[in-house]
Amino acid sequence: MFDPVIAPSGTLLGLLQRGRGDGTLHALTAPRAEALAALNHCVLRDPRHDWQVENRSLYYARLYLDLGGGLDAIETHLFNPEDVLDTDESRTGLALAVLGHLASYGRRDALALLRRYAETGSNWAWALDELALRDDDAGLRALAVPVLARFPADPEGEAELAAAVRDAFEPRPWRLWAEDPREAIGTRVRAAQETGCFDRWQRQMRPSGPRPGWSVGAVLEWAQQGVERGAALHVPAARCLAAVAGPEDRPEIVRAAQDGSEGARCTALRYLADANDPDALDLVEAAVAGGTAPVVDAAVDAFERMRSVAAVDRARGWARRPDALGAAAGRVLACRGGTRDSDLVLAALREAVRGEGPDAPTLWTLVDGTGRLGIVCAAPVLRHVYRETASSHLRGRAARALAATDPSFATGFAVECLWDCEETTRELAARHAETGDARVVERLRRLAADPAEEDEVQTAVRSRIGPDAGPLRSA
Repeated sequence: MFDPVIAPSGTLLGLLQRGRGDGTLHALTAPRAEALAALNHCVLRDPRHDWQVENRSLYYARLYLDLGGGLDAIETHLFNPEDVLDTDESRTGLALAVLGHLASYGRRDALALLRRYAETGSNWAWALDELALRDDDAGLRALAVPVLARFPADPEGEAELAAAVRDAFEPRPWRLWAEDPREAIGTRVRAAQETGCFDRWQRQMRPSGPRPGWSVGAVLEWAQQGVERGAALHVPAARCLAAVAGPEDRPEIVRAAQDGSEGARCTALRYLADANDPDALDLVEAAVAGGTAPVVDAAVDAFERMRSVAAVDRARGWARRPDALGAAAGRVLACRGGTRDSDLVLAALREAVRGEGPDAPTLWTLVDGTGRLGIVCAAPVLRHVYRETASSHLRGRAARALAATDPSFATGFAVECLWDCEETTRELAARHAETGDARVVERLRRLAADPAEEDEVQTAVRSRIGPDAGPLRSA
């Protein structure tokens, strides 16, 4: 999947792509045709950089309901001939998830589209999972014949069927079909369930990689073999070293960290850092100065895992370095430093935004650190990250940091966050938004009554609303 093109944050499309609460608020006051066009654009061209983690489906489904939007565009997208050519889940997954939420809100047209797509679409398993949560038993039983017809009645087809049953996120349809009295359905599904269970057991029992009892040299050699195959095995190899290495093996591991092969060096650095070895910090610094790119990455990662006082002290000395180790030092101080380190963390935050933009991976840790340390003067930078990042998770972290650093948060971004696409951000807003704004009162009551809302959000809402949904308490 290619990285999506994200529109500027000041546009309706850009707001909706980011899943910001202001996107919903602007869409509800924009011309309806314009709002629906932007909404359809988002659903049919998934705007998430990490579609497996970030939430958008409930956010978009709620907006379809508020706008009274039809589903013609989604139907055209799902049943386009391209569905046969591009079978990647990311092409249709968001649309199917939106339909699932709409079906839970009682939209029969959404339920019908899911059923039809489960019968004929390439991403049928996703549609079936959505239906497993929303459809009745009769609707699911009616899908048994078209779904099982996808798997030929030969050894290869039966193996594919067993894998589909084994890997299903929602087992309810398969359990219903296993009870079917017809041999072509019930007997076949039960056999697939048994095969899937046996396959899972075999995979759990199958050995992979070295076991305790291997020598240190054998583990380091295994790590290097991974490099030669294009696989990074230094993390599991370091865990293996922890199982097989004794005090007498330390000199060999230190030599590997100094000048071993790439896989051995990465493994040794990780192991020594995890063990808080007295030479680990010097070895990390040497690896960054003269190692290959994978060795540098492994050394930096190993350093960031260290939690000793010595590692934090060394981070203070490295924080102004203009390299990967300097960036890592800023993150270490953000996680484990004290108030004395606020200036260094703030400098690292500013440098990351200036040099890498509002979506830099390093910002996740730095944003959390500014909130943890309560760096009030970081609020302008945090507001910029909040507005501009395309990651709804990073925006949520920025909102949490603003709640700890920005006195205007309760009357500003917290209000917008009540409509955010991420439930953790809505939960934060439910605890902080100032109820002097009439929109806040109405939104909190709506969230409290919405059966699709997450339990954590509704718990936060109840902390502000009494059991009878009467007057709200201010933050």
